[in-house]
Amino acid sequence: MKKKIIGYTTGVFDLFHIGHLNILKQAKEHCDYLIVGVSTDENVQNYKHKTPVIPYEQRAAIVAAIKYVDEVVPQKNMNKLEAWNELHYDVLFHGDDWKNSEMYNQVINDLLEVGVKVVFLKHTPNISTTDLENKIRN
Repeated sequence: MKKKIIGYTTGVFDLFHIGHLNILKQAKEHCDYLIVGVSTDENVQNYKHKTPVIPYEQRAAIVAAIKYVDEVVPQKNMNKLEAWNELHYDVLFHGDDWKNSEMYNQVINDLLEVGVKVVFLKHTPNISTTDLENKIRN
């Protein structure tokens, strides 16, 4: 019997847009069960130094309603190895805009030690939450 592949991806998912949907769809195409870590408001405050427009509970509900998502969990910090200790996923998915970054090179090394593969998915060009926020402000 073939082992079920558990995938994991994370994000803020503030002002949900097509780029978010594309990442979730691509991730689901590479696994049997997709867990999505939605960053808590406190986590976003800690690493982005801003408060999301949409509160965590609403962002988590939006992501949970997407057909590609099997489970939503709070992402309380950026430590992917800590998340693996809780979730025991087989593959971590992230947008390729982070490929070869110092942070993700370390994540890859950490996860390789526990047998987790990191797959970078094509980032949707010309769309980001920051761009949407700027358009709304102007």
